[in-house]
Amino acid sequence: MAEDPIAQGEAAALTRRYEQHAEQTNDALKVIKSDVLHLRLEVGANTTRLDAVESKIDAMHQEMTRNQAQIVELLTNLVGKGPGAS
Repeated sequence: MAEDPIAQGEAAALTRRYEQHAEQTNDALKVIKSDVLHLRLEVGANTTRLDAVESKIDAMHQEMTRNQAQIVELLTNLVGKGPGAS
């Protein structure tokens, strides 16, 4: 039995549309994967920066604690002394 040329044409058209859609979908997925990779790199870089800032804040906090302890010690030593005493 011979195949229907109209059915073959319809099948070919549907196949082309399917392949075109599949190619567009693959292109879109490639863009999304690229964007996700870029975001991961940005998050990694920002995490590194955040860690550095946290380290600096911790160091400043420790220095402030030491300075406050020194101030308290100096004020404690001054208690009971006259204004002209050293």
